[in-house]
Amino acid sequence: MMLSRSSLSSLFIVLTLAACATKAPVPVTERSRSGAVTAPAETAAPPRVARPGHYIVKPGDTLIRIALDHGQNYRDIAAWNGLENPNLIEVGQELRVVRPEAQAASRPVASSAAETRPVVPAAAVPAVPADGVRREPKGGKLPYSEQAWAQAQKPDAPLAVAKVEPKPEPRPEVKPEAKPESKPEAKPEPKQEPAGNGDKIDWAWPASGKVIAAFNETSSKGVDLAGKPGDPVLAAAGGRVVYAGTGLRGYGKLVIVKHDNSFLSAYAHNQSLLVKEGQAVSKGQKIAELGDTDSDRPKLHFEIRRQGKPVDPSKYLPPR
Repeated sequence: MMLSRSSLSSLFIVLTLAACATKAPVPVTERSRSGAVTAPAETAAPPRVARPGHYIVKPGDTLIRIALDHGQNYRDIAAWNGLENPNLIEVGQELRVVRPEAQAASRPVASSAAETRPVVPAAAVPAVPADGVRREPKGGKLPYSEQAWAQAQKPDAPLAVAKVEPKPEPRPEVKPEAKPESKPEAKPEPKQEPAGNGDKIDWAWPASGKVIAAFNETSSKGVDLAGKPGDPVLAAAGGRVVYAGTGLRGYGKLVIVKHDNSFLSAYAHNQSLLVKEGQAVSKGQKIAELGDTDSDRPKLHFEIRRQGKPVDPSKYLPPR
């Protein structure tokens, strides 16, 4: 039977729709406008945290700056970290900035050569009466018979007396003499300057000029004193010079004096330096001449730092 045209058209449409319905869905990929597939954003790594007593070098750091910020001598930090050239440090490098603790060397306690052995108990020996006659084990009773009577009339065979060795007394256990433990011998620690609180240091003004900029934790880490080029710059207290040079940007010709384990003083923008690193100075000693290096005018920038943190010099200097 032949189908009409309308029937064939209807059948073709039904088959086409069925074929479309069986196709698998096409995966959808999110793309940017340029056509590239957008990958999920990677989470940023957390910032590295330094161990206690250490510091991680940041861009722009110098060893002198790190030492000043931690109240240390830059040469000490170089020695603690095995730096042959103090000018070569890398960003991300972890540096020890606190004096390492002296480790006491302990000697091992020698073990005693005495050898202890367990006491072996003596073998058990049956007791024998003094007359040598055994009385045990006792004989049992037998019914009367000719054979039993004849056996009873026979003389007893001589008894063999066992020789009894005297039982050795247990010896007391020998214990090795306890030697007193040798105390660890501590290595001599390097001589350290005593820590202070600033009140015990006899402070004095480092220059005679007036204060033209006061201490401010955000913009000024010390005080600025006015003056003329060549005016004397004096040590504010006795101590030892731990830095003298121009290696710290923004400070010009700089002198840093360490007074004890807690306090430093810094003298910046000098015209000339009159002391060297490692030199001991006394209060009021002329250590530099006032100038304008790395500054817009002649002045002395003076700082007092406690444990590397800037503090207000006016709280330590005597009133004028």
